[in-house]
Amino acid sequence: MIAWPLAELLPHAGDMILIDQVDSCDDEQIHTHSTVRPGGLFNRADGSLPAWLGLELMAQSVAAYAGCRARRDGRPVELGFLLGTRNYQCDVEHFPAGAELHIHALRSLEDDNGMGVFECHLRGPGLHASARLNVYRPPQVAGYLTEAAPEEPCHD
Repeated sequence: MIAWPLAELLPHAGDMILIDQVDSCDDEQIHTHSTVRPGGLFNRADGSLPAWLGLELMAQSVAAYAGCRARRDGRPVELGFLLGTRNYQCDVEHFPAGAELHIHALRSLEDDNGMGVFECHLRGPGLHASARLNVYRPPQVAGYLTEAAPEEPCHD
């Protein structure tokens, strides 16, 4: 188990943090888990979570992987972006309330420009989801967050 609080590893806050804990993390992979609790921002009326949230659980696990590496190396946790996914497959329509979900993300590619690809699996009682996530951590993230001033129209 990783001792750092999730709020120190993720660029998320409050109810937007969907994973509960980092179980282990090394240079190549991370294992996290989450319990489906009724009453959250994305829960259905029966307390379950829609299966599409599996992508967010995987993405937060990848973000926690980057956060663990940054903390271990004495660097600040930086913002990253989920660019897309290939072939998200899930064998259920929702994750039932009370289900213990285990997420594994394995780095398959990472370059010096901040691009990365992770093979992800989410497992729980009677369910499995998988995807390949494409992510990007820009070197100068502040430039991506500021809004450019509108250009003045040309009047001839």
